[in-house]
Parts: sequence; structure tokens; C-alpha cells
Amino acid sequence: MAWIYLLIGAVFEIGWAVGLKLSDGFTKPVISIVTVVLIFVSFYFFTKAVKEIDIGTGYAVFTGIGAAGTAIIGMTFLGDDTNTGKVFFIALLIIGIIGLKLTSSPEESA
Repeated sequence: MAWIYLLIGAVFEIGWAVGLKLSDGFTKPVISIVTVVLIFVSFYFFTKAVKEIDIGTGYAVFTGIGAAGTAIIGMTFLGDDTNTGKVFFIALLIIGIIGLKLTSSPEESA
């Protein structure tokens, strides 16, 4: 269940990171409030996850999913630059996240 919590928290991290962009420096009140709520929800699930997952592994996976997901959303929907190098390194990041999951201890995987 901890890995599911970690994934949920990371998805909410993507949401608040995109919200930071869309809030235009917290000048748009509704988007700003939603962003702050997403931050709290994201960290709530992250803290639940690291009760069972090593903090180093958990944080690396949490931020890795957040970074990769945010970059993909930015390139796909927000007009961020896209090039072969970025796509390659995002794919490398995702491979690293999968590797961390696969090499986690049996207690963490349960």
C-alpha cells in the first residue's frame, strides 16, 4: 500500500508543480488556493508512504515521478521546449525510478 501512497503523492506533486506555473506567481487566487491544497495532499500521501519505504528510496521516487511528469506535462501542454536530449533524460529518469522500485527491500515491496 505504501507504493500506492507514494504514487498518489507524486501525481499530486505534478499537479501542484503545474499549478505553480498556472498561478502566475500566486496572482490568480483560485489556482493559487488549489495549488496550496495540492501541496498538502501530496505531502500527506508522501508521509504515509515513507512510514514503510526507506526515505532515500521514497524521496527519489517521489521527486523523480514528479519531475518527469511535470516535464512531460510542460512539453505536451504548456509549450515547454522539447528536444531529443530532454526526452532521453526523462526516459532515463523513469528507468531509474523503475530500478529503485525493483531493487527495494522485500519489506518495502510488501
